[in-house]
Amino acid sequence: MRNYSLETEPTELVGPWLEPLIDEVIEFRRDLHAHPELSFQEFRTSGKIYDRLLAAGLSPRRLDGTGVIVDVGEGPIATALRGDIDALPIVEVTGLPFASRNHGVTHGCGHDFHTATMLGIALVLAKMHEQMPLGGSIRIIFQPAEETLPGGALACIDQGALDGVPRIMALHCDPRIEVGKIGTRIGPITSASDTIKIELTGRGGHSSRPHLTEDLVFALAQIAISVPAVLSRRVDVRSGVSVVWGQINAGSAPNAIPGHGVMSGTMRCLDREAWHAAGELLDDVVQQVAAPFGVDVHLEHTRGVPPVVNSEHETALIEASARAELGEDSVVLAPQSMGGEDFAWFLQGIPGSLMRLGTHVPGGEEYDLHRGDYIVDERALAVGIKVLCAAALRTLRAPVEP
Repeated sequence: MRNYSLETEPTELVGPWLEPLIDEVIEFRRDLHAHPELSFQEFRTSGKIYDRLLAAGLSPRRLDGTGVIVDVGEGPIATALRGDIDALPIVEVTGLPFASRNHGVTHGCGHDFHTATMLGIALVLAKMHEQMPLGGSIRIIFQPAEETLPGGALACIDQGALDGVPRIMALHCDPRIEVGKIGTRIGPITSASDTIKIELTGRGGHSSRPHLTEDLVFALAQIAISVPAVLSRRVDVRSGVSVVWGQINAGSAPNAIPGHGVMSGTMRCLDREAWHAAGELLDDVVQQVAAPFGVDVHLEHTRGVPPVVNSEHETALIEASARAELGEDSVVLAPQSMGGEDFAWFLQGIPGSLMRLGTHVPGGEEYDLHRGDYIVDERALAVGIKVLCAAALRTLRAPVEP
């Protein structure tokens, strides 16, 4: 095996160093997949990460509750890498031999894959550093609770995860991109995401006499239809404001107007400034739509996350690393997603980039995220490790762009 040198291209480095470790990393990922844990409950997951890093001669630090941070190397931090570790409250139906043993919880978004990728990078960098000092250090953040709002990234930041960090990079599985490729995008790659809950209260009454009470169900229907429409006319249409309802509950009899009803959903937006504008308008719009029906309105608007906005310089580092490791045709343009991602909080103060990791087998079944049948092609694990490890190595000699 070649000696490590900062002047050596990453394509000559990561593969040989990863080869003796990849089987272990795959088994580590399968173990995490079989034991998924919900947000801020990732105690076993955090313990497994901590113990393996410790066994590699590193000095990991546990975060309060769950989550782990480790610095690999010595000297100033060149970059941080982040992997999220939590699972979803979904029943797994993959039939895999290592399927979830925790009924009702599954890694249906690929976070077990993200975690194993970051562990593999830590192990590779640790072996490199043993043979020849890296000339700096790489911080790896194993972050809890990405699936909650406003996200576990804020807890990590509060505990010093970004102290001394000039930039940060991450990845997310993408079942629309072929295995062996990655997706990148300069600028916004995700959208802002909030949750909305609206409760209506009235006196209730007989459905034959709606004029003697407050027709609460009709009011709910008008809010469901009109609020998304009004916001789309009050906020720049190019910002892609989208309000989608996931729950509407009211009443129990066909001839009785209920006295209470509730609806909830999400508000998503492609643009950060429009996100703020829509949030400020939301309460007024809901109140104005409900006003003619005489119902009492209680709105809970939970601010979620802003869009992830990828910097040009860090995205270029990832793309160069992918082409060196995987080939010239390995990078595709990722569309901006309407999904939310709390990696955005890390980018509020420092530059960085989130890449999409292809997990789709050409000609194979098409999956989507947040599904109980989502299966990740494990060949993508080595792809993620190679690309982000190579990108991290490049940051050791790449200044942060102003």
